[in-house]
Amino acid sequence: MVESIAEKDYKDYVDLCFKEFGDRVKYWVTLNEPLSFSVNAYTTGTFAPGRCSNYVGNCTQGNSATEPYVVAHHLLLSHAAAVKLYKEKYQGSQKGEIGITLVTHWFVPKIQTAAGVKASYRALDFMLGWFLHPVTYGDYPPSMRGNVGKRLPEFSEAQSKMLKGSYDFVGINYYTSNYATPVLSANRVNLSYTTDNHVDLTTVKNGIPIGQPTALNWLFVCPKGIRYLMLYITKKYKNPAIYITENGVADMNNSTLPVEQALKDEVRIKYYEAHLWYLQKAIKEGANVKGHFVWSSFDDFEWDAGFTVRFGIFYVDYKDGLKRYPKHSALWFKKFLHKGAH
Repeated sequence: MVESIAEKDYKDYVDLCFKEFGDRVKYWVTLNEPLSFSVNAYTTGTFAPGRCSNYVGNCTQGNSATEPYVVAHHLLLSHAAAVKLYKEKYQGSQKGEIGITLVTHWFVPKIQTAAGVKASYRALDFMLGWFLHPVTYGDYPPSMRGNVGKRLPEFSEAQSKMLKGSYDFVGINYYTSNYATPVLSANRVNLSYTTDNHVDLTTVKNGIPIGQPTALNWLFVCPKGIRYLMLYITKKYKNPAIYITENGVADMNNSTLPVEQALKDEVRIKYYEAHLWYLQKAIKEGANVKGHFVWSSFDDFEWDAGFTVRFGIFYVDYKDGLKRYPKHSALWFKKFLHKGAH
């Protein structure tokens, strides 16, 4: 099996990390949200290096029909190579675990027909299954093979074997849900990952949003989706150990708002309370969920949204030396965890 330069470089990098930090780090994530940079950097061009077809976005070069699939393919092979290295060289002595973190929405059929349900699962294949299917079963989902065809790279037999089962746990980043509707007439000229799933994704049905709107136009509060997602992964992907590695909601960064007011984030409290309730329900129904992490502990620089939104449960004062203050949600979490410990 011939390694690409990307795979070799990544394997050299993780080898150093395992060697230097493996005595302290016991949970390794090879990649965080490979979908985000495969799609946004090479399909729509909104992330660096800003590549896309001119019929998709405002890019000077790129191919939205092929590049995201090539990028994702090499990311998957790099992940598998890192896991193989860790298990063969370090896991026995360091006693750690290794996995991958993937981001996905839950998808609700907008029309309750066989085609509508099929569309929602196809949307899941293109967002979650694109990565989780290869690391579980050694190949891309059949729906992707069928829709993308020869533009979707092939795994060799050795690569497929290396990918299959290449995780001790799966990290899942969940924020929101979408409605999914089947697209009856597929575009066969201006091909792109954005349309290859043959699904129309929306956040409104009959004029009503799928959940409470937030500061980000893609993020609606839809906590029940996390339960459905956990049960889907449990059934479809051989009951893996799951960590919710990101889950959260954003406020708009209002620079005119006094700090005391900005700390009152009741929407975030309700968001976490509801998501944790549905997560507990999924666990009782058989999902092997091992942990939950908020996004984020502190207000941060959020991808291409920069500092325009605040995800933290701790407020960062950008005007006063980056001082940090617990928001009401942080105090709520403190009480919640203290109560759980007793």
